[in-house]
Amino acid sequence: MYVVKSPLSDADLKIVAEALQGALVDLVDLSLVAKQIHWNVVGPRFRSVHLQLDEVVDTARLHSDTVAERGSTLGVSPDGRAATVAQSSGIGSVPDGWVKDTDAVRTLVDALGAVITRMRERVEATGEADPVSQDIFIGITADLEKHHWMFQAENG
Repeated sequence: MYVVKSPLSDADLKIVAEALQGALVDLVDLSLVAKQIHWNVVGPRFRSVHLQLDEVVDTARLHSDTVAERGSTLGVSPDGRAATVAQSSGIGSVPDGWVKDTDAVRTLVDALGAVITRMRERVEATGEADPVSQDIFIGITADLEKHHWMFQAENG
């Protein structure tokens, strides 16, 4: 079997691999959380929150692919399987059933906050080990922080 060889040292690759895998899990879970709430949100702001949730899903899916492909580029096999996501995500659980629009917004603020905190840790961890991966994490963090701001503004 062909194995992709990384240009990074073993020590740097270990740091970057952990950061990429953690980011992949968080982004996959964020897309699932946002989609679950998207299907179940109710209330006077249903339409605007419903559409805003899809923007988060699109962002998370786009970035999860970038992160997974960066891992593959470095010879790290990405793991986005459901069991791995369930075991490793930093996002709390989502309520089942219908979700009032204000609760939906609060849940997304919390989920985004958790992912942003972990993403900022990855920015810090990869700075010297791999500035290319760090740059990816910086871009992801900027996009997630924008969503975080907009959801916070929803509930004033």
